[in-house]
Amino acid sequence: MTNERPYVQEMVMIHRVFRRESKMMPELFRRVRAGDVARAALMAEHYRGYADGLHTHHTGEDDLLWPKLLARVTLEADLVNRMEHQHEYIADTIHRIGDLLPEFERTADPVLRDRLADLLTDHHQALDEHLREEETHILPLVTEHITVAEWNEMGERGVKEASGGSLKQQLIVLGAILEDATPEERAHFMGNLPVPAKIAWNLAGKRFYARRRALVRG
Repeated sequence: MTNERPYVQEMVMIHRVFRRESKMMPELFRRVRAGDVARAALMAEHYRGYADGLHTHHTGEDDLLWPKLLARVTLEADLVNRMEHQHEYIADTIHRIGDLLPEFERTADPVLRDRLADLLTDHHQALDEHLREEETHILPLVTEHITVAEWNEMGERGVKEASGGSLKQQLIVLGAILEDATPEERAHFMGNLPVPAKIAWNLAGKRFYARRRALVRG
């Protein structure tokens, strides 16, 4: 019998990306000059890639993590209700932001820009609260009650869904995860990547992500 436990630090690494990007986004939107539709389109594209990644992350938890924990652990009703409410509220902020993006892309209107920045601020605050709850209350339960194979299934699903996008988006996701990773985290994460992905990252991905990051963050 093995005592191997899931490497839950992977979840912390993913959360770090969502925290960083959602925290920066309000200011990035506010810096779009009135009428600069090219910049507005870039920020809309950046946000949509972020939002798609967050949606994939949350649906993976909803489908593969919560049912197992609820079946195996007696969770406090307040905790479950709070987590569900947080997911719903975050999804609502994503929907409201998404509704405004097409017009903002078309016009780069400053009133829309500032409204989006306010919504993005609200989104970040709600998301940060939720991620802290998960890291404090859920990850310790994962360590005790979820097997390595079950945990890896979640990661494999996320990789599969990311792989369904363009190579450019895959490199953006990989770069975002590695950007603030510690040496130990980086070694673990890269060690689990398929060989073709490692080659693509080392040959072109690092430079591509650096250029993209500079473009988005100005």
